[in-house]
Amino acid sequence: MDRPLIAWSRPYKQRGHEMNGKQYWVANIGHPLRGMLDIPGDKSISHRAVMLAALADGVSQIDGFLEGADTRATAAIFTQLGVHIEMPTASRRIVHGVGIDGLRAPDGPLDCGNAGTGMRLLAGLLAAQPFDSVLIGDDSLSKRPMRRVIDPLSRMGARIDSEAGGLPPLRIYGGAPLRGIGFSSPVASAQVKSAVLLAGLYAQGETTVREPHPTRDYTERMLSEFGVGIDYSPGLARLRGGQRLYATDVLVPADFSSAAFFLVAASIVPESELYLRSVGLNPRRRGLLDALRMMGADIVEENAREQGGEPVADLHVRYVPRLRGIALPEAWVPDMIDEFPVFFVAAACAEGETIVRGADELRVKESDRLAVMATGLRALGVEVDETPDGAVIRGGSLRGGTVESHGDHRIAMAFAVAAQRADGDVRIEDVANVATSFPGFDTLARLAGFGLTAGTMAE
Repeated sequence: MDRPLIAWSRPYKQRGHEMNGKQYWVANIGHPLRGMLDIPGDKSISHRAVMLAALADGVSQIDGFLEGADTRATAAIFTQLGVHIEMPTASRRIVHGVGIDGLRAPDGPLDCGNAGTGMRLLAGLLAAQPFDSVLIGDDSLSKRPMRRVIDPLSRMGARIDSEAGGLPPLRIYGGAPLRGIGFSSPVASAQVKSAVLLAGLYAQGETTVREPHPTRDYTERMLSEFGVGIDYSPGLARLRGGQRLYATDVLVPADFSSAAFFLVAASIVPESELYLRSVGLNPRRRGLLDALRMMGADIVEENAREQGGEPVADLHVRYVPRLRGIALPEAWVPDMIDEFPVFFVAAACAEGETIVRGADELRVKESDRLAVMATGLRALGVEVDETPDGAVIRGGSLRGGTVESHGDHRIAMAFAVAAQRADGDVRIEDVANVATSFPGFDTLARLAGFGLTAGTMAE
């Protein structure tokens, strides 16, 4: 670059989850899972609701906002960018939008914490601003690939620096005029699509995104709710730059990815029966539901309706004596990418083989989820053959043991579910990051019937 970034961009202190000791769980067989549960709000929708409300003209109210570390980080970033956000009660935000051209320069780095969604979508928004900015994250996020958003944004005219290999932090140079592009994404990623579309709001002309497989359309639906003219269909989205957003109220449904742990747990723990209220069932998010039903799970959708532009339903799930292994249709993989850790647990408890292919995206999540789940399941006595883009899991009995979550929230919760069928205690290491997506998971799990205790290991 021909000019330095703002003075505070280097050096800076990297964010981490520093603590006096690592948190762990000890999980074991509890009781049959019973009751009616309220799952926290959808993380992906909460991120987007704050972002679009901040860019809108007027005041928006968000109810059901996820009080997780990731979403709080996104809200805090917009406060740094000059947006007034009130929190009158837990899970509610009142956002005083500044308009699409009203963000102001921050006075320091913008800390995304563990939120890959936050960082990638913010890259699209900040690329068009008249000021410089730096996006940082915790140790886990700092290992996640950002080249997939940097490349298309650069084609639009953005100027973004990163560490070697396209890793965070991202140093975004303001003042670059953006132009609309036709972008055929090489990866099926709603985050990549959303980053390009959000940059497209500021670009001259039309921006089009095509995907190799359709991904969740949260951004498209919510842009429409905020008054943006956008054309979209599975695998394709198109909008023109220069449009304004108008304040609207958002009711965030329960997060399907969080509900997934209880769907699997109730399916595999004898005599269980759970009701999960108001769960979001975006058509591009329900792959796990289809996969569990293919395995023989008993899950019924009740009271189907629309909430804030998203389909929702109450889910009634009951234990079935036998799940059966399946060859997972590869076309379903993008629609269940966040649910694979707990799907692997269902496969470990099923009769026969479960075969997963085309899931190499799991290697670049909060951890290498293919490797970490394979290692953890083997520690519990499950036979797993790991492949470059998937795994073959042979169901059977689970034993107690110790597993390492590698700080990955979904890995930790998945093994808490697995422990409900193990014949001994399962110790799950490094669980602090569960708060990024599901604060209070351990409390809700115990109330439902899980055997689960928490502890902190002195360092």
